[in-house]
Amino acid sequence: MQKVCFVVMGFGKKTDYESGRTLDLDATYAAIIEPTVSNLGLRCVRADDVMHSGIIDTPMYEMLLRADLVIADISTGNVNAIYELGVRHALRPFSTIIMKEETGKLHFDLNHINTFQYKHLGEDIGVREATRARHQLTQLIQRVMGESSIDSPVYTYLPKLQHPRLDNTEFAKLLDEAEAKEEKLSAYIRIGEQALRESRHADAARAFGAAAAMKPDEPFIIQQYALSTYKSEQPSPLEALLKGLDILKVLEPEQSNDPETLGISGAIHKRLWMQTGDRSQLELAIGLYSRGFILRRDYYTGENLATCYSHRANLQTDDHERSFDQMLAKKTRLEIIKILREISTSQTFNDRSDRKWIYATFANCLYALGQTADAETNELAFLAEQPAEWEMKTYRDGKAAALAAATA
Repeated sequence: MQKVCFVVMGFGKKTDYESGRTLDLDATYAAIIEPTVSNLGLRCVRADDVMHSGIIDTPMYEMLLRADLVIADISTGNVNAIYELGVRHALRPFSTIIMKEETGKLHFDLNHINTFQYKHLGEDIGVREATRARHQLTQLIQRVMGESSIDSPVYTYLPKLQHPRLDNTEFAKLLDEAEAKEEKLSAYIRIGEQALRESRHADAARAFGAAAAMKPDEPFIIQQYALSTYKSEQPSPLEALLKGLDILKVLEPEQSNDPETLGISGAIHKRLWMQTGDRSQLELAIGLYSRGFILRRDYYTGENLATCYSHRANLQTDDHERSFDQMLAKKTRLEIIKILREISTSQTFNDRSDRKWIYATFANCLYALGQTADAETNELAFLAEQPAEWEMKTYRDGKAAALAAATA
């Protein structure tokens, strides 16, 4: 029987609230873990693919016991991943690897255990970093599986403890079911992401809707479902916005600290204000964008916050209130430029997958501040990245708002 690697980790984009960074854990799995494990001839199964309704049940425990190797990525302090790691340590004395993104903190009593580290650039992983990480992870897996040295703190401190064993009757069936579910869910997500890249938002909404039916409690899928729904503008722009807002309800945006949830919810409320003229929607957008920017220092959220301040300034009837909003917008844009300069001058900038949005945000902030020459340079750099149609529309809308702010 082919040896099995069971991967314990979160799903989609998750925020590390210690650092305020958002990490794409799917990128970690696709760029580092899965190709490394597969190249070594192991069957790679991911934890989310055997979870049932979010409950840790018999298949999960059996997988944690029976897998020849377990890799647990605990980068964002995911409570499920840490719990499952603890179960593995209780069930098996060896062949467990802990991973985390290098800037994250270790949680619980894990700082004495060897941990494999890798680095995210923005939300994604650069090509060079992925290559380095795969090489080093390959060596680590070969050593861990070849030596069978105790890596569980449970068996380290209780050396006479005997780990349990089960027969093979149901394990093969469990593996087949897990892989079938993985293929179906992954297919929906791939279709949705491809449709978004091609500006086919209605198709993306259908795909993410199907994925949400399989995993109704997964924030990343819900976020993408809401995003593609409101961008589809079907059956009408207003109805699409309201439906997108309804989809997001399960994530409770008003109480959430997830920057992605806050950003999408803020975008919907901003567009509802533009559709209806209801100022309360603009105020809601400002509140959501502001919390997201403070939490994450995310340049894209910050640009939207500055734009909303500029919009509100134009609505003010009191000169002092108008000046105050204009000042808030200016200070926010200056802070964004400072953040972007640090990013764009870093050695890893060319490896980032979000370069186009860095250029776009740079350009719009500079346009709003009246620095036209530098803005045009960054606009050309954005266009050179060959943005999709919907990305061009997003940029043009942002540029129009920035130019309006510059002349206000």
